[in-house]
Amino acid sequence: MLYSSRPNLMIGFHGCDESVRNELVNNPNKIKKSQEKFDWLGNGFYVWENNFERALKWAEDKLERGTVANPSVVGVIYQLDYCLDFTDSQFIGVLCDYYELLKTDLEFTGKKLPQNKDVKRDAHQDLVLRELDCAVIEYLHQKIEDAIKRDEEEKGFSEIRRFDTARGIFTEGGPAYEGAGIQTKNHIQICIRNLNCIKGFFIPRETAKFP
Repeated sequence: MLYSSRPNLMIGFHGCDESVRNELVNNPNKIKKSQEKFDWLGNGFYVWENNFERALKWAEDKLERGTVANPSVVGVIYQLDYCLDFTDSQFIGVLCDYYELLKTDLEFTGKKLPQNKDVKRDAHQDLVLRELDCAVIEYLHQKIEDAIKRDEEEKGFSEIRRFDTARGIFTEGGPAYEGAGIQTKNHIQICIRNLNCIKGFFIPRETAKFP
């Protein structure tokens, strides 16, 4: 865990309605976390890591579904800090351990594990409703909270750290060309749980052509 803290500033993009973009830029403390049961990396504020186009496409897709009126993108300056990073082997192993714990807990109570699901309109069957992954990740965070609370009650402090963010690489959208291993919607997604990791918002500017 020695190298798990990542203080460097990063730039990401959040797809949203134009009104949401303006509100975040003008009132940066009014941040709404996603709390859907199918969130890919658990509940939090989502950004596409250094990927303006993908954030815009996400907002445009929501326009087609009638949930956004004016597709837009807000830039986000953030840091990962203590990150549950699924590009790092150690954290994939940790997640697998918590999956087994959740499975055992649910079996004990007679409940079934949720499942990742496809939506009918997804021709590539990318399992975009990640109910299982979200449940495992949220279970992990809850167990950490429980352990911290126990420590504080017994000792008055805890050395256990909460994760500030989660990060994952996702492949989706079908092959970029025939036989390709690269898919059209590959991206890195960030879920920010600790909103203090967000340092500011900005309206992205277009590339200028200078004489």
